[in-house]
Amino acid sequence: MENLSLILIIAGGIVLLLVFLYFFPISLWITALFSGVRISLLELVFMRIRKVPPSLIVNSMITATKAGIPITSVDLETHYLAGGNVPRVIKALISADKANIPLSFKQATAIDLAGRDVFEAVTTSVNPKVINTPNVAAVAQDGIQLIAKARVTVRANIMQLVGGAGEETILARVGEGIVTSIGSSISHKVVLENPDIISKLVLQKGLDAGTAFEILSIDIADVDIGENIGAKLQIDQANADLKVAEAKAEERRAMAVAVEQEMKAKAQEARANVIQAEVDIPQAIAASFRSGNLGIMDYYRMQNIQSDTDMRNSIASPGQQSGPAKPRE
Repeated sequence: MENLSLILIIAGGIVLLLVFLYFFPISLWITALFSGVRISLLELVFMRIRKVPPSLIVNSMITATKAGIPITSVDLETHYLAGGNVPRVIKALISADKANIPLSFKQATAIDLAGRDVFEAVTTSVNPKVINTPNVAAVAQDGIQLIAKARVTVRANIMQLVGGAGEETILARVGEGIVTSIGSSISHKVVLENPDIISKLVLQKGLDAGTAFEILSIDIADVDIGENIGAKLQIDQANADLKVAEAKAEERRAMAVAVEQEMKAKAQEARANVIQAEVDIPQAIAASFRSGNLGIMDYYRMQNIQSDTDMRNSIASPGQQSGPAKPRE
């Protein structure tokens, strides 16, 4: 029992010692003290209570102090609790200070919290980077399509990183400038002979306004000839005109057919009227006989006239057989 009690006491002492060392990082405090960082042990305890890693804050303060950048533990704690990347901010401040770039701790934390890589921004300010644009197709005034590809050299603008547009805006504006420059050229040969006229015209437009970058140069890397858009449009227009003409011709033909059908219908109606009238002739003659308006001699004279007419028709047209002529009286 005595051995068990001794073991429990020793284990409890070890646990208490670990808990004490966890909340009281004495070794870290000694390291900070000998590195020239003035921070109390009680501050480290409060950091642990606030769930802020003391080692992160102390190591960042040591790095900044050795680089000659004045900074407090409260500032670093605040940035950490806001969700920022403390080591990256310290690294960016040191790089900016060595490159003589004006960058305050407030600006650096704002850039970091905005979601941008503040260290990459400082690096880009010191060492500009090249952005390759995708192929941009544009048509000159002579109808020839040109496909251009440019390289844009940019430098980060620290003062406009917060709220400034990114690389996508730069690429879109440069592409728009290339299209405008090629489209304003009278001939595609002019662009092929002097590709630098594109970069000159694009640079004059101030495309980096409102962006997080400063455009240093725009170089046309390649210009290729595409399709003859002008000829293609003319062919398409000619085909469209041909279809319109065919449609109008078909419309006129249909109208002519309709008129012809209408005339045929009218002719058939007239023939039907004539046939109906011929059918009514015997009845009219009979009625004339009954009423006394037509005599027998008048009837025979009419028959003789009809016979003469048939005879003359047979003489004029030998191939046609006419009915037998009745003799005259």
